[in-house]
Amino acid sequence: MCDAHNNNEHEVSKRRTFAIISHPDAGKTTLTEKLLLYGGCIEVAGAVRGRKTQRTATSDWMELEKQRGISISSTVLTFEFEGHQVNLLDTPGHHDFSEDTYRTLMAADCAVMVIDLAKGIETQTEKLFRVCALRRIPVITFVNKVDRPGHKPLEILSEIESKFRIDAVPMNWPVGTGHEFTGVIDINTQTAQLFEDRDSQRRIGYRSLDLETLSQMNATAAHAVDEVNLLAHAGLPFDRERFLSGDLSPVFFGSALTNYGLEPFLRGFLSLCPSPRPRESDVGPIRATRKEFAGFVFKIQANLDPRHRDRIAFVRICSGRFFRDMEVVHSRTGKKLRLRRAHRVFGQSRETMDEAFPGDIIGLVNPGEFRLGDTICEGPPIHFEPLPKFSPEHFAVLRCRDTDRRKQFQRGLEQLLEEGAIALFNDPFAVSHEPILAAVGELQFDVVRFRLESEYNTTTQVDWLPYTLARWVNVDPEQLRKMRLPSTTKVVLDQDARPAVLFQSQWDAEYVMREYPKVTFSAASISVGQPTATNRNI
Repeated sequence: MCDAHNNNEHEVSKRRTFAIISHPDAGKTTLTEKLLLYGGCIEVAGAVRGRKTQRTATSDWMELEKQRGISISSTVLTFEFEGHQVNLLDTPGHHDFSEDTYRTLMAADCAVMVIDLAKGIETQTEKLFRVCALRRIPVITFVNKVDRPGHKPLEILSEIESKFRIDAVPMNWPVGTGHEFTGVIDINTQTAQLFEDRDSQRRIGYRSLDLETLSQMNATAAHAVDEVNLLAHAGLPFDRERFLSGDLSPVFFGSALTNYGLEPFLRGFLSLCPSPRPRESDVGPIRATRKEFAGFVFKIQANLDPRHRDRIAFVRICSGRFFRDMEVVHSRTGKKLRLRRAHRVFGQSRETMDEAFPGDIIGLVNPGEFRLGDTICEGPPIHFEPLPKFSPEHFAVLRCRDTDRRKQFQRGLEQLLEEGAIALFNDPFAVSHEPILAAVGELQFDVVRFRLESEYNTTTQVDWLPYTLARWVNVDPEQLRKMRLPSTTKVVLDQDARPAVLFQSQWDAEYVMREYPKVTFSAASISVGQPTATNRNI
């Protein structure tokens, strides 16, 4: 038993589970590909090294992602690097898919924030950082596209500190920017790493120089050394405790496109990123070293492989050890489940997993047993923190005009609802009971329609509704009906039968809230019952 416990602790210490966040076009997906390149998963950027064959793969695996050039769905990618088991969660950068990103951040121990040197901190980056700050997720900053003209590095540090109200501490420093960018200076070792090859598809090496030699090379190099000396006197030292508490962000500079600074960033990141940490639950923090297995579902994906037509529930392991064919308790239902089919998922590909540890992400074939936010565990049932659901901003009725495809339409819609790709409301007082679909962004409807057509061979028509926000309430629909609500509102039930009100404007919502101060109007719902935490550690 002692040996097994020590092995668990050893495996936990090796795990690094993190999410990459950014505004669209900051280079997040390119950085993801290059981390896989340096992690040894691919020999050439974009080509996965499989066990038997080399097959094309990318974090953007969905056909619509390839067509539009944006990340639509969060992706799990796993690789080993110098004794570390790295679990990389690539997230959508587009605002319309924020909810998927928020759920994925719940499964991460750390976040890498990608900032474009030319554009600085953009809107979506700022929103995602706020989520990390709220959850006290430590953030490591990667300033990308240093090979292009942009802000001065000192200006970027100042912007991070002023907008996020945290300290930004550089771990390396660029030697030049734009076309003069030739390498980075390691602040800790006071050595320069100069890159001479320009190969965007393969790993590149570098040569090391001391700073005195570097300063004599040219004016650009001398200026970089001067800035490093300035930082040594005027900047703050790195403080790991303040980093882990979210009060400080270590900053790296580089170019994901040219691979300049990528290997130093990967090594530096792995030394900084924490191993799995305790997770809050209804019985207090659950430590990763706890003997009993526990994990939660943060993502469900249908038709990951169209040939199988199955659903995968992505589970973040929080404690204990997973082994194939183990029996667990499904905390929401109280049922016992035997986990016979578990996979390690790499983008769209998968392989059978026999064993996994805290920090790992396993894919369970889901025959409809799981919902987003569900907890599975050994021993007495526990519930991890619930996953948030945010107020949608776009509402519509989705119709299938082909009566011969109604069954496929209904099945596809049910699976997409299970994924959290879209929300559903029903009018409990309507005669026809035509469901209202809702989403944070309009692009989510495009994705739903595209997937219904490509995966279920069902074409659909969207009829837009005038509502712009939903508020969940703590009274039943009959009570709501008796309230004097504006004629422009609609009383509905969500897919879990929780009452809500749809409003056409923020003004309408604020008016109703003023009129009924004793009624709670919430902009967010939760996927399972809110746990009541105690101070007991397990």
